[in-house]
Amino acid sequence: MDAQEGTQQSQQLILAHKVFLLKHRDVPDIEKVRLKDEVLNTVKSNYMTPYYENLVADKVLDLDHSVLDSMRAKNEEEIKKIDEKIADAEENLGESEVREAHLAKFLYFIQIGEKEKALEQLKVTENKTVAVGQKMDLVFYSLQIGFFYMDFDLISKSIDTAKNLFEKGGDWERKNRLKVYEGLYCMSTRNFKKAANLFLDSISTFTTYELFPYDTFIFYTVLTSIISLDRVSLKQKVVDAPEILTVIGKIPHLSEFLNSLYNCQYKSFFLAFAGLTEQIKMDRCLHLHFRFYMREVRTVVYSQFLESYKSVTIEAMAKAFGVTVEFIDQELSRFIAAGKLHCKIDKVAGVLETNRPDAKNALYQATIKQGDFLLNRIQELSRVIDL
Repeated sequence: MDAQEGTQQSQQLILAHKVFLLKHRDVPDIEKVRLKDEVLNTVKSNYMTPYYENLVADKVLDLDHSVLDSMRAKNEEEIKKIDEKIADAEENLGESEVREAHLAKFLYFIQIGEKEKALEQLKVTENKTVAVGQKMDLVFYSLQIGFFYMDFDLISKSIDTAKNLFEKGGDWERKNRLKVYEGLYCMSTRNFKKAANLFLDSISTFTTYELFPYDTFIFYTVLTSIISLDRVSLKQKVVDAPEILTVIGKIPHLSEFLNSLYNCQYKSFFLAFAGLTEQIKMDRCLHLHFRFYMREVRTVVYSQFLESYKSVTIEAMAKAFGVTVEFIDQELSRFIAAGKLHCKIDKVAGVLETNRPDAKNALYQATIKQGDFLLNRIQELSRVIDL
């Protein structure tokens, strides 16, 4: 994929995002007309015959036989040329040239969106590759294929392959890039805590521009950190981080979202949160987790508010958040029933009473529970031995 070594996002991933928006029900029809033209132009300019066929099958694009035939002819012509170069390299040149010829065929399959043939050619190219650094570069291409198709099985296997390669060596630059890839995978599979840690580790060494721009990286870092870090860590690693401070103002609502939470300005927080929801819904990696993320953020902010009180009136809490008493009552009821908040509602008095367990009590209860479980297992074992 292009932009592997540059500072531009991969054209393949830009195309994948546009296709995602074309399929999204909340994107206006007039916007979809523009996106459709852009997608078709990209597909035609890269002669992406297999991908074009997939888009036609998904009813994203309309079938044009003349376009399909011309792209198919171009693919056959290019593959024939590459095969001739491979044959010539195997007969007349060295191992390095043979590898480069096979790599060119692999990259061409990626360019035209021929996933299965690309992965088959990847195996051939791997067998011709000796250097750990070059093998790692192949893994990064494999990861980009995975993110283009959102193939999480391929992504997971590629990350494991990369980690095994790093045990044999590998430079820090590639290791740091892998952290961003793994972080994006974790975020896309709802492991926000691990994603936040990986993103924060990479924040000062970010070079993975082929995945997304730096602004998007900061957007993901802040979103995952807010629901994963405690208040002290959030202040040290995110709120005061110079790398984040230089960029966060460019992303709509994100600065208000982060700072209003930390500064306990809950009304401003809800306003900023409302502004961010559209960005989250329109994000290819986050849209599936939109409702989950909404719940987690609200759990964090409600818990932070209640941390300061032994009891507080529902009216006072509703006023702090700039919402109605009925809304807060309904919200908290759901979170309390789900075990997300440690408090109870006195509906008659209109008061919230917190009953959060402290750390020692929680540890004590866990120890008692584990002890009971162990005793039960010993009793079962003794009955078996007696028999």
